Amino acid sequence: MEYVFTAAKLAKRYGRYQALSGLDMRVPKGAIYGLVGRNGAGKTTLIRILCGLQRPTSGGFTLYGEAHDGKGFCRARRHLGAVVESPSIYGGMTAEENLRVQNRALGLPTDENVGPLLELVGLGGTGKKRAKDFSLGMRQRLGIAVALAGDPDFLALDEPINGLDPQGIVEMRELLLRLNRERQITVLISSHILDELARLATHYGFLAEGRMARELSAEELEGECSKCVRVRVDRVDALARALDGMGLPYTVVSKSEADVFAPVNVTRLVHALDAEGCEALSVTERDESLESFFLSVTGGGRA
Repeated sequence: MEYVFTAAKLAKRYGRYQALSGLDMRVPKGAIYGLVGRNGAGKTTLIRILCGLQRPTSGGFTLYGEAHDGKGFCRARRHLGAVVESPSIYGGMTAEENLRVQNRALGLPTDENVGPLLELVGLGGTGKKRAKDFSLGMRQRLGIAVALAGDPDFLALDEPINGLDPQGIVEMRELLLRLNRERQITVLISSHILDELARLATHYGFLAEGRMARELSAEELEGECSKCVRVRVDRVDALARALDGMGLPYTVVSKSEADVFAPVNVTRLVHALDAEGCEALSVTERDESLESFFLSVTGGGRA
């Protein structure tokens, strides 16, 4: 498999704070890669390092096979477009003027890409309206248009649907799918909106405390999520002790229930619960949600 981005033991420290701790990661060419992690997990730091806004403390990464400290890396980075934290646009300019400024910054000889890009992101009819008067969704789409001005093959987006209304989320989803399917652009997207990410991503990376907790394809994730067993008891603290004793991964979902993410020997579990003075009320198989899987691989359930 060909990868547009790889990271090996990538680390970044800010004083005493370790943002990335030996991160290993691979983004396949043509993928929509969902980067998932809680606040502080290292998502934005990773994207900033990828874009050259920060340097890693140790470790390394490649872009289109070029090492980050190699002679050909600057050339490889020309294939990358990004929106980091918030769109880099000028509020006092129109959408068209913003794209022209970006073209000058990139050294492009003409502005023939301006009209097609604005049509692509749904901003073709904005005319003389200034970017500061745009809705949040329009500003996000303009930011993507600016990122696309250099005709990249790889697009890195940091929380592009955060704060959007339902209509804006749908429009963003359709845009990203169109870029991936029609233009064959690889997309790296970090997001907290897991249900929406599940409608887009072909691959996932789950970050926890600056490390890659799990990396898998959408098909593999679907298989993993089918292995959830919901256990209902009269005392969930006793259930937690029993599951810990059996070495089973789980997430506590309520005062009386927990989801177990491995095959369960019901007889052993009942005996373990009985030893804890706890009564098993029901054991049922169920499909696990992306949110539950995220909590299980990052330790959120036990926390």
